[in-house]
Amino acid sequence: MTTETPLAAGVTEEFADLIQRVKMEIHKVIVGQEELVDLTLQAIFCHNHALLMGVPGLAKTLLVTTLARVIGVTAQRIQFTPDLMPSDITGTEIIQENPETGRKQFVFIPGPIFANLVLADEINRTPPKTQAALLEAMQERQVSAGNVKHPLPEPFFVLATQNPIEQEGTYNLPEAQLDRFMYMIVVDYPQTQDEIEVLRRTTTNYRPEPQRILDGPTILRFQRIVREVLVRDDLYDYVVRLVQATRVSTAGVCPFARQWVAWGAGPRACQNLILGAKARAFFEGRPHVTAGDIQAVAKPVLRHRLIVNYAATSEGITADRVVEEILRVVEKPR
Repeated sequence: MTTETPLAAGVTEEFADLIQRVKMEIHKVIVGQEELVDLTLQAIFCHNHALLMGVPGLAKTLLVTTLARVIGVTAQRIQFTPDLMPSDITGTEIIQENPETGRKQFVFIPGPIFANLVLADEINRTPPKTQAALLEAMQERQVSAGNVKHPLPEPFFVLATQNPIEQEGTYNLPEAQLDRFMYMIVVDYPQTQDEIEVLRRTTTNYRPEPQRILDGPTILRFQRIVREVLVRDDLYDYVVRLVQATRVSTAGVCPFARQWVAWGAGPRACQNLILGAKARAFFEGRPHVTAGDIQAVAKPVLRHRLIVNYAATSEGITADRVVEEILRVVEKPR
């Protein structure tokens, strides 16, 4: 039996109402893209990060700037370029003269990463040395400069964007950094009616003004409550079996994965499947997770943690296709 404590009465209804209000304000600016909005909010309330993958013009950057206004946090945008240096992100120490003593001393000047919400725009356009400047911040919520560790403001989350088409002059994110992102969210083209509405809004003088619904302390409160959503023991087992089915070196590997996968998902995939399922249940006003919640977040959690082999690439087999097959063959709890 699980030892988790049930949520307090009324808290799920309170949160579901709050999320609906947040979405209403976001959709004053963002047309459609329901899955993008849902998954991004889920990552935030799981105290985590998300990688947005899509072609230009699909409102990835606009979503992040709108989101910052609605949830009432400080935001910074970092445009990643080939000449960007780590200190351009984290900050640097400079020598200043103390006017009282006349002695020179090192003073740390914080970089743009010292914000609640950081947009890492086109993160794959900068070399690995600069990409790695985010690693400590994303995992430890701090920046090291010299011998001093500088804590980042809370809440803190990174939303990064990538363009999957133009790959010339780009640098693939290393697996260790990809693993720090809870979700990889594929941003698709809008539906026909949504695209017509985009035209109506963007080719006139329409200027929406989304209102602030949340603030930092409220987000921190619900980040803690999300972790209190109940999960049955058989669902924990289901998550582990799903992830083990991706690992070609284990006995539980799915035959489809054994044929097409070079490297499977690690323990963070298990953690994020549970957290994502908890957030999804909480968003829908439920105090407990179902197998359907786990299946719904499986692709965004796993697609960037599976490395398909050369044979899969040549045959057009994607990580999403592998996840679909694993969900089909791994028996789920009733």
